[in-house]
Amino acid sequence: MAILLDTHSALWYSLGDSQLSATARTAIETESQARYVSPASYWELAIKIRMGRYSLKVPFVAFWHEAIQRCGFSILEIKINHASRVCDLPMVHRDPFDRMLVAQALCEGLPLVSNDLLLDGYKITRIW
Repeated sequence: MAILLDTHSALWYSLGDSQLSATARTAIETESQARYVSPASYWELAIKIRMGRYSLKVPFVAFWHEAIQRCGFSILEIKINHASRVCDLPMVHRDPFDRMLVAQALCEGLPLVSNDLLLDGYKITRIW
């Protein structure tokens, strides 16, 4: 089964961070199909870095290229139908990045690897 990783899940997995749950780590490591990362995650991380809420030890582009290659992530392009689905989502979660990830998960029928309990307000499968 393919999965979609929330920004923090992709980040924590690629950095070997212990904040990633054992269940999430197992799901990422045992998936025989695609492990998707959304461009929304690049954008979210870039904004957090710019605002001083996060920092990387390597340049942003180098981090993502290395993480994608080493972790075997695939990019789930943001499509028009994903953006359209955001229009229809109830305002359970106000974060625009998480709303896009939910829309992508719904449109593509993917479980979302995330620790965000608010996402349970949508009809998605959340792995944590």
